[in-house]
Amino acid sequence: MLMIIFAWISLFFSTLLAPSKHLWSLITGQGFFIAFFSMFWMFLQDFNFSNSLFFIDKISGPLAILTCWLFPLTMLASQSKMHLEPTARQRAYIANSIFLQLTTLLAFSSSDLMLFFIFFEASLVPTMIIITRWGAQERRLEAGTYLAFYTMLGAIPLMIWLLKFYSTHGSLLPSLTNTLHILQASTNYPGLFWAVYNAAFLVKLPMYCLHLWLPKAHVEAPIAGSMILAGTLLKLGGYGILRTSSLLQEDTLNQTLLIMLIAIFGILATALLCLRQTDLKSLIAMSSVSHMNLVVAAALIASPWSYSGAMAMMIAHGLTSSALFCLANTLYERTNSRTMVLLRGTLMIFPLAGAWWLVVILFNMALPPSINFAGELLIMASLFNWSSIAFLIVALNLIFTTSYTLYILWSTQRGPLPDHIKTLFPLQIREHLLFFLHILPGFLLILKPELIF
Repeated sequence: MLMIIFAWISLFFSTLLAPSKHLWSLITGQGFFIAFFSMFWMFLQDFNFSNSLFFIDKISGPLAILTCWLFPLTMLASQSKMHLEPTARQRAYIANSIFLQLTTLLAFSSSDLMLFFIFFEASLVPTMIIITRWGAQERRLEAGTYLAFYTMLGAIPLMIWLLKFYSTHGSLLPSLTNTLHILQASTNYPGLFWAVYNAAFLVKLPMYCLHLWLPKAHVEAPIAGSMILAGTLLKLGGYGILRTSSLLQEDTLNQTLLIMLIAIFGILATALLCLRQTDLKSLIAMSSVSHMNLVVAAALIASPWSYSGAMAMMIAHGLTSSALFCLANTLYERTNSRTMVLLRGTLMIFPLAGAWWLVVILFNMALPPSINFAGELLIMASLFNWSSIAFLIVALNLIFTTSYTLYILWSTQRGPLPDHIKTLFPLQIREHLLFFLHILPGFLLILKPELIF
């Protein structure tokens, strides 16, 4: 673990010292080296590799690997726009991305509650800088403000709870796994207690009603910001809920029924909102909210199946939505528009990109035997076990998800080419490699899904 952290820190020195000609290739190469090295965590999960500060187990392992894997992909995706900027700004951008992914990785792997909270909050700073400095439009400052206020307001109850825990037990240092069995707080309102200390995670996921910052942040962020937000930052919320879920007392689900109803309503409402979107990035952001509300529902049910389903859902969504943002970005770089009416007919110009669109969209629809399907199946089965009515309501989501994913495919790929588009430069090998590396882990997990269950 420490070796990988040192490798991440060495990336900072590479960013500062690398000659400008080889800057991107060197950082991307180093990122892939770290990503392949982190694959060994897959085999360490069984005996909970840990030391006093960091540990890797079945919950944090897959998410930590996802974080390491997405970093070189963000570097691949950012090159075409960023290499036009002055070298100093390029270095600042790369350093920000490294710092963001490093704080996320440390949050996933920290064994100490306070360290987890510090890294969880620290990831806000580079995210804001990336959105407000390198975002494309003038509303990026508003997006940064939304992100900051939602995150900080959600974090206050969590911090108070951590201080209370510290004053009761004298330490936050024992690893999360050891502390949680003594945390069964005797409270008259377990549902309210659950909602309050999970507020920070529910904002980060985000749960419906707390999600307004997400479409703004995604639409305004540059491609690396969108990829990291969708791929790993939303998963911090899911990880926090799964990690602290042993706090739930047996009857808490009855107490948190309101949150469950909001989550179920959010799954359907955001899926229907996707059908009304005209902005491609906004649509993909809304679909993220729909998928993450399924994770909230799974975490509330708190059965082994639902936890496995939530884990599979988070990994699958991290890869799929990141790939969708990359595909949207390739169109945006060529047409300078995210309006879906102006992107139609691209299948005729980019036939191979049409194939990538189809594969990624089939993954997003949770087509069997994809890992997205496995995650949804496990969550649906545990929902049915809890309440058949809830299962029937959430099952409508399958129809809505299929309809909006087909709507994306039809509106971007089919139809006549807009008259104002005269010429578009073809996709580069770098971009094909980027899509392939997003889809490859999805296909490999079909063959061995127990790695993330």
